[in-house]
This record gives sequence, C-alpha cells and structure tokens, in this order.
Amino acid sequence: MTKRSLRAALAAGEFVAAPGIHDMIAAAVSNKFDLDFVYASGYWTTASAYGLPDAGIATYTQMLDRVATLARVSKASVIADADTGYGGLLNVHHTVRGYEEAGVVGIQIEDQEFPKKCGHTPFKRVVPIIDMVEKIKVAVEARRSPETLIIARTDARQTHGFEGAMKRGEAYAEAGADIVFLEALESEAEMREACARINRPMMANMADGGRTPIRSRDELKAIGYAMAIYPSMTGLAAAHAVENALKVFVAEGTSNSPSLPLFPFSEFNSLIGFEEVWDFERRWARRDAEAAE
Repeated sequence: MTKRSLRAALAAGEFVAAPGIHDMIAAAVSNKFDLDFVYASGYWTTASAYGLPDAGIATYTQMLDRVATLARVSKASVIADADTGYGGLLNVHHTVRGYEEAGVVGIQIEDQEFPKKCGHTPFKRVVPIIDMVEKIKVAVEARRSPETLIIARTDARQTHGFEGAMKRGEAYAEAGADIVFLEALESEAEMREACARINRPMMANMADGGRTPIRSRDELKAIGYAMAIYPSMTGLAAAHAVENALKVFVAEGTSNSPSLPLFPFSEFNSLIGFEEVWDFERRWARRDAEAAE
C-alpha cells in the first residue's frame, strides 16, 4: 500500500486537511474514507492511551509506540505531534529518527519549556528562540528521507503576543523548517497576517473548543494556509457518544434502544481484520478427527 507524500501534496498546491485520530478504533473506522493524511495529537494520544492530560507526562517511548501503531493501522499518511522533541538536541535527533522509522511523514516540534502544556490551555512557557532554532536544525539534519517534513510550532502567542509569535515563526522558517505552525492565534486577522508574512507553508490548528476561530477547509485555503489539523474532532465525538450510551444504559438498563445508535458489529469485525483471521482458520484448521490421530 503506497501512502501519500506530504511534500508532493504541498508542492502540488493541494490543501492538506488531516483529522485527528485519537485511538485505533477511530483509525479502523477512518480507513473507510480513503483519507490521504491523518494527525496524531499529543493531547488525544495521551488521553486515549493513558487517561492523562497533555502536560509532558507521557514519554518519548510511549508516544513512539502509539504513533507507530497508528502508522501501521491507518491507510493514510501520518502527521505526528512530537511535543518538544522530548528533551535536548540529542533527544530531538533520536525523536526524528524514531518517528521517521515508524512511518511518520510530518514531525511537529514545539518551542515550549519542558514539561509542556496543551497549546490551548494556560501556564505555557517557551524556550529562548536560539534553543528552538537549534532544535529545528538538528531535526532537519537527523531525517534520513527528504519525504519527512519538519513542522516547527511556536506557542508564544499567549506569552509574547502576536508579534513575538511572528518573530519566532520567521526565525523557524529561516532555520529550515518545512512547515510553520503558529499555535493558538486568536483571530482571523492574525491568521491572515501570519500567512502573508511567513514564507513557508503554514499549518492551522482547528482545535474544537480552543482559542483559534474554526474555519472551513476552503476558508483556510483562502486565508493562506497550506494545511490544517483537526486534532479534537474524533476524540470529542467519541467522548460524546460514550456519554450518550451510558446515559441510555443508566436510564433504560439496556444497550438495545432506539436512543442508542451503535456501529454494526459485523462491519467492525471486517474493519478490524477478522475476515483475514477467519480465512487463515479455514486454510489451517484441522477436523477434530484428524487432530485426534
């Protein structure tokens, strides 16, 4: 199975829209829709795998395992959040190598201090510009394939203002980042100005419930963005569906209710790969009599 090149898609002027896939059930369902790209969010990966907040608690090893699993399960190319690179420059080097070997096509690194925080929550702090510039240079040098793109994110909008975030975005572009990501911009005017001033493909974060205004794919392209991630969508949708299911169960004492739509079990068996298991069993299973001889 050949997966899409992020570099080629951007070079062709395609707008890249990557929904967040928070767990492997969502990954299996997403395979129904012939998506070109999906996004592995640090927030939602940590929440779904460990029930923990996105506050620098999950380790590189834990995140790599989850990202590698998504890259295996998903038919789409994976763009992945690598937080701060999980440490200093040597850590960034190994993070890029590990994510690249896992099959990730876009590796996102941010300029927060460790432990980092979700970009749409308070108490973020950013490192000096030079520290992040060096991380970007190390990340670019560490990749083995030109198909692996480095996404540089700044979280400076809330700590240093819009112009402070712009200064960092421009510096990160000059350092060699393939894509620049100004996190948590607070208006469409800021979004337009950032895209106009930074000479790199720009990524928008359409985080439902976050600080940045939610705009459609066509609107984002018109603003000047080259790509967008939708990290919260499947995670919040799943949480809503689970809450509704449990409400019905508590109220009615059953899962068999017109108030509780369920995904077809037979179809999910197919999505998750049981048909291949059954085909294997048909080929290799012995009859009882043969097994007893």
